[in-house]
Amino acid sequence: MDYKYDTATGLTQSEVEKRVALGQVNRSNISTDKTTGEIILSNIFTYFNLIFLIISILLIAVGSFRNLTFLPVIIGNTVIGIVQELRAKNTLEKMNLLNAPHADVLRDGKLKNILSEELVKDDIILLTAGKQICADAIVISGSVQVNESLLTGESDEVEKNVGSNLMSGSFVVSGECYASLEKVGDESYISKLSIEAKTMKNKEQSEMIRHINLIVKTVGIVIIPIGVILFWQSYYINGDTLRKSVTSMVAAVLGMIPEGLYLLTTVALAISTMKLASKKVLLHDMKSIETLARVDMLCVDKTGTITKPDMNVEDLFLCKNAIELISEEKFREILFSYAHASKDNNTTMQALKEYVNENGKEGEFKSPIKVLPFSSTLKYGSVTFEDGCYLLGAPEIILKDNFYTLENEILPQTEKGNRVLLFARYDGSDIEYGINGNVIPIGFVVFANPIRDNAIETFSYFKAQGVNIKVISGDNPKTVSQIAIQAGIENAQNYIDASILDSDEKICKAVSNYTVFGRVTPKQKQKLVKALKDEGHTVAMTGDGVNDILAMKDADCSVAMASGSEAATWAAQVVLLDSDFAHMPDLVYEGRRVVNNIERSASLFLVKNIFSLLLALLSAIFMFTYPLEPAQISFVSMFTIGIPGFLLALEPNKNRIKGHFMKNVLIKALPGGLTDVIAVFAIVICGNVFTISEESIGTIATMVMSVIGFMILIKISYPLDKRKYIIIAINIFGLVFTGIFLRKLFALTNLYKVSILLMIIFGFAAESLFRNLTVLVEKVQMLYNDKKVKRGSSL
Repeated sequence: MDYKYDTATGLTQSEVEKRVALGQVNRSNISTDKTTGEIILSNIFTYFNLIFLIISILLIAVGSFRNLTFLPVIIGNTVIGIVQELRAKNTLEKMNLLNAPHADVLRDGKLKNILSEELVKDDIILLTAGKQICADAIVISGSVQVNESLLTGESDEVEKNVGSNLMSGSFVVSGECYASLEKVGDESYISKLSIEAKTMKNKEQSEMIRHINLIVKTVGIVIIPIGVILFWQSYYINGDTLRKSVTSMVAAVLGMIPEGLYLLTTVALAISTMKLASKKVLLHDMKSIETLARVDMLCVDKTGTITKPDMNVEDLFLCKNAIELISEEKFREILFSYAHASKDNNTTMQALKEYVNENGKEGEFKSPIKVLPFSSTLKYGSVTFEDGCYLLGAPEIILKDNFYTLENEILPQTEKGNRVLLFARYDGSDIEYGINGNVIPIGFVVFANPIRDNAIETFSYFKAQGVNIKVISGDNPKTVSQIAIQAGIENAQNYIDASILDSDEKICKAVSNYTVFGRVTPKQKQKLVKALKDEGHTVAMTGDGVNDILAMKDADCSVAMASGSEAATWAAQVVLLDSDFAHMPDLVYEGRRVVNNIERSASLFLVKNIFSLLLALLSAIFMFTYPLEPAQISFVSMFTIGIPGFLLALEPNKNRIKGHFMKNVLIKALPGGLTDVIAVFAIVICGNVFTISEESIGTIATMVMSVIGFMILIKISYPLDKRKYIIIAINIFGLVFTGIFLRKLFALTNLYKVSILLMIIFGFAAESLFRNLTVLVEKVQMLYNDKKVKRGSSL
């Protein structure tokens, strides 16, 4: 039997409990987030952990126990990865709970605000502007304008009256209504789409993560055939013992595995997520950290971003031509009735209603016949009383070609940065489809919207960091320009009225020439963002209203103010929970710090991978046994890659991200990797010439690689500071201490005169080789960049 709506009381507590028992709760069981168990299992049962297990079994089988020194590092990596991922998960869950969507629901005759997932079937909810519809529903009273763009891709606002169906996932643009929930939880429309959307979102990877995964997958494929070839060559061709063949093969494979790289990335991103969480910044996905680091174009709205979110009525005054037609008292009476009848709850109307509450009287308000909520597309709203229809909105939109007759009256206010709305009488019909009749201006309402205290400092930071600003607003362009100038935004005097940008070509041309865009529709905001991206910019979009959602959706990174509409906060990748735009520099800085540091540390890990891969190929080609043992690889890696790599990943770094991640990492790693392989190959040749034992050759190679490792570390750490000197010094001390007191554990033997001399010669030669290879690689890069620039300029 169909449920009969009780619009006076809603559901009773007992009715709610019955529906909860039947599972008719607005809680979806569909989730693509990892559970605690999945996090633990995904960190333990990895491809490389399987390789390490096989390697360990082989080493144990041949009795080479000292070469198991890599195991503590692998176990530590796994434990750290699990702990950090769980910590980040817990932090995000707590913040998501604080920012979870809520709903105003009618229960037991009272309007309550509860979590959306606590709603049940047949609940009656109150929907107002900015609210996202959390379950499929039907309108039972009132009227709203709904945007279904997130579901259908269409940006047009759809009017929903009594009996109309509301789809979950859409959001209310204007108006107010009560709706009864028909399909909740997994049955709702949005739930059927969310699993696909979330899965696609999770598959989307940032450039850095994509390239790190490429490195890991490539190595994972290569190590198997190379390992087999090296063992076959050592055991069957060179006639080495089983133990020697296994240990040399394991050393080569171990050197090719970037065991700490993925962990380093995961930990760095997790720490950044928690660090930003402590500053009241919520990341809906971690890839936004890297995107923010690459941002060179920031699009901002005026209200709530440059200015404080709250507005107040500064002044009311009659139009000069209306002074003889209507008294100021009558103007205020009609305006106050308009505000009282309006269902709008945007910041402008809230300010006007607050002013009316302070200065008006309940008995003076007229009863409305028809109410048209404010629309961001039309730029006005209307209320019809017995004596006629009245409009409140943007003067130039309402008056159209006659705006020039009143422009001088409002100019002093717009020059101050105040917002001015026109109150007018409309003699026409079908106002909801546009103004096609006679408009009689009555008066103006002036709103003050002061800039944020830290706005100048914030925009100065972006200027210094090479991030350009575009101000995109629905307000008067002159007003927005003045506000932007006061906030210190560069070139803010270059403004344009977007109402004249009636083609995509004009929009594309305008984004290059103007900084401030006024009277922008939601669809135009989206097109402006797309035009900036087409120019090659990485675009971040900030907003707080439903009219910002389409643009936020298309931006590379979207940032919402939590004080804005609920729909905007859930469409954004980043949410400023305290709605303080001053956190934006922290976001950009954190992104740059993470990406730059991971890039630098990744090049350290890649040095070892390049060296091991090339030396393994040389071993196979020239038929010599891989000269190093796994313990020696672990010894060098620990103090020249692993420990310093993690410490450097936590360093301050605000440099702008340039170039592509993979290319940058390879360019930094190539000189070091080539130096290592040339030096060790030469040591093997000289060792054979001077009949030095294989144990001594391995020790010489280990020490020379350690010297090269610290040269690479110093080069990558530029510019050096006190903290970096300490990191380098600690690792040098650790290597020397371990080499002296734990040398047997790491397969280091005593060296004699010829071996010591050879080690010193190759140590000095390696410095010169590394320096010249670095210069060569940098020159090749410069030539490539010059050719690329010339090719681009000739097109």
